[in-house]
Amino acid sequence: MTLRLALFEPDIPQNTGTMIRLGACFRVPIDIIEPCGFVFSNKALKRAGMDYIDQATIQTHQSWKEFEKTLHDSDTRRLVLLTTQASAPYYDFNFSKSDTLLVGRESAGVPQQVHQRAEARVRIPMAEGTRSLNVALAASIVLAEALRQTKGFSGLGCQQ
Repeated sequence: MTLRLALFEPDIPQNTGTMIRLGACFRVPIDIIEPCGFVFSNKALKRAGMDYIDQATIQTHQSWKEFEKTLHDSDTRRLVLLTTQASAPYYDFNFSKSDTLLVGRESAGVPQQVHQRAEARVRIPMAEGTRSLNVALAASIVLAEALRQTKGFSGLGCQQ
């Protein structure tokens, strides 16, 4: 089993493309939970994801309920929500190779029922007076820590 990155109803194609590129570079599968705030297609994402879209493993889900069924199909997959509402900082959390990291919509996060469904919630500490990071940046920070903890970088090598 491998870490996964899930995007809940993404609003901004550039952020989605960036996270697809992240998934391709780290060999982390991406789940796109629709509906998106844009037409989800390779053409719409090609500019932000560049040529990495073809190298990424992407699974689309027509709805939250459809995505949630995939979690039920695996008794070992844990849903970890990245949220400013969490009390636990991401660096104190013990990630597992079977975790799915979930990021919310850029404009609204996730609804309460999705928040409650998550088995764990983590946050990125930020300076007082700031609201939040860009969702692609937040995904990058937490995914890197999860990969570090689970030895997920092994086998990727150093690119020059």
